[in-house]
Amino acid sequence: MANRLATATSPYLLQHANNPVDWREWGEEAFAEARRRDVPVLLSVGYAACHWCHVMAHESFEDAGVAAAVNGRFVAVKVDREERPDVDAVYMSATTALTGQGGWPMTCFLTPDGDPFYCGTYYPRDHFLALLDGVAEAWAERRDAVEQQGAAITEAVTQASTRLTPDRLDDDALAAAVRALAREADPVHGGFGRAPKFPPSMTLEHLLRHHARTGDPEALRIVEHTCEAMARGGIYDQLTGGFARYAVDAAWVVPHFEKMLYDNAQLLRLYLHLYRATGSPLAARVARETAGFLLTDLRTPEGGFASALDADTDGVEGLTYVWTPAQLVEVLGPDDGARAAELLSVTPEGTFEEGASTLQLAEDPDPGWWAGVRVRLAEARSARPQPARDDKVVTAWNGLAIVALAEAGVLLGESDHIAAARECAELVLGLHLVDGRLRRASRGGVVGSAPGVAADHGDLAEGLLALHQATGEARWLDAAGGLLDVALDRFGDGAGGFYDVADDAERLVSRPKDATDAAEPAGQSALAGALCTYAALTGSSRHRTAAETAVAAAGALARQAPRFAGWTLAIAEALAAGPLQVAVVGPDDEARAALERVVRGAASPGLVIATGEPDAPGVPLLAARPLVDGRAAAYVCRGFVCDRPVTTAEDLAAALGA
Repeated sequence: MANRLATATSPYLLQHANNPVDWREWGEEAFAEARRRDVPVLLSVGYAACHWCHVMAHESFEDAGVAAAVNGRFVAVKVDREERPDVDAVYMSATTALTGQGGWPMTCFLTPDGDPFYCGTYYPRDHFLALLDGVAEAWAERRDAVEQQGAAITEAVTQASTRLTPDRLDDDALAAAVRALAREADPVHGGFGRAPKFPPSMTLEHLLRHHARTGDPEALRIVEHTCEAMARGGIYDQLTGGFARYAVDAAWVVPHFEKMLYDNAQLLRLYLHLYRATGSPLAARVARETAGFLLTDLRTPEGGFASALDADTDGVEGLTYVWTPAQLVEVLGPDDGARAAELLSVTPEGTFEEGASTLQLAEDPDPGWWAGVRVRLAEARSARPQPARDDKVVTAWNGLAIVALAEAGVLLGESDHIAAARECAELVLGLHLVDGRLRRASRGGVVGSAPGVAADHGDLAEGLLALHQATGEARWLDAAGGLLDVALDRFGDGAGGFYDVADDAERLVSRPKDATDAAEPAGQSALAGALCTYAALTGSSRHRTAAETAVAAAGALARQAPRFAGWTLAIAEALAAGPLQVAVVGPDDEARAALERVVRGAASPGLVIATGEPDAPGVPLLAARPLVDGRAAAYVCRGFVCDRPVTTAEDLAAALGA
């Protein structure tokens, strides 16, 4: 049997390359083979760090009996959801429509034309074998009914993707969204709803921006409570920084241990902004440690950032991370071990499985003692088996990392973070931009064939705009404008919103369009945010209008379910605030730096800054902004209409309302 996945760029597909199941990559060749053999397609979608994907692989896809049942009656197609989010989106919509829930691994049965007629997620081996028998029998004996069901499901998915109603998010709507979120907030443990709990990064960013614009104390209280609860819980890596994907409980104690780039990039930015708003030492520490995790654990040799660390180590979830009291004593000795167990909530009964505990940090310990203990524990943990790393470089997620590191470099005074953001931007633009069009991902310096989706364009553009503001380099502003021009030309739906895929992308059974902000910004809101920032930096009314209409396109969703429109609402807050534009002109000296520090510390939603010499080439916000009496000056503007320039930090702080 040919090893059809051996040349894949996806680590997830490579994990399945030696299965006895005759997997094929997604493409016309697979569906042509299904038509030739007159059999259904078995579509299996997952990702490299997915725990239950590994379980189903070991139970079923590595089993010769299961492989025989699949290979004889189906064409088997394996898809990495992170490499092909468009395929995942279409069939996840079908799965949730049929079952009421989704997840990975996703298991779908399709007609040779791609219509889904039966969908689910994880199946144990015996259940899966029975399902294969049932589907094969239905295909052979009730073909017309199966095909009619597939066509009906495809039509329902297509209709659902075009159902959103535009609605303006005015001040009343933004205030109502905050009130709705306050009702859903967990007053005990922070976050929203019940278990499982995912870090609500975009919703908390929205609340921070609302507080900055309106002074609403309840919005800030929710953010502070949730951020502290997450940072002190087991979902946060107390030894080396970084957040796991979610907690299986309501109190953030037990994580699902995989660590995703997109989560950590967004959380780094959130804690930075909380630190900026409040001066919180905890927020500053978590931001520094999370940036350190990105740079130490996820950075690739080429200068990009890997997608994830696995949930499992040697097939056991959490093996690397959990501790018993005896293990703490073994590393630290009896006195420090007992003290660490009490501090970190490591109990004889365990908070996880088999008497082991995750590490929590309910209160700040003696810093001198803890610094040494933390290093010793981290060194001991590094000697354990380590989780695998999915080292593909995804465009959108690297865009989120560029934003976070550029802002971390500025707010924490870490020039190395800005340098890392710059190196990542150079890699992605140099490797993923092929003949003027973005590709989705690369691995080991080799770009894949999957085209970039809307989120890739929006998140990367946002990253480049943050890098432009951090460095003053015009090239990043120019590159962002090019990406946004492609998005406006190729992804628009004609009504102000954006499809997830371009108009010349591969035609699936439905063209996906989802405005929901889930674990990461939706393509539509990612583009809205980048368009808003670009318009503020350049004065482009075209981009401003596009940002406003994109936000309005998701307005009904934001009103009805604000938890699932966090980034849309965050952009709406920026638009409501202006956003402010600040030009700081002058030579690169302490006088200009003092003005810059004031601007960087301002929390006005969506505020943009341009720094450099007056009339610097390629930086519109610096045009016709002269020095004042030969001194560095700051211009605070709204819609490129500026107040009188100021030359002192005190006057600038007053002008910004800081």
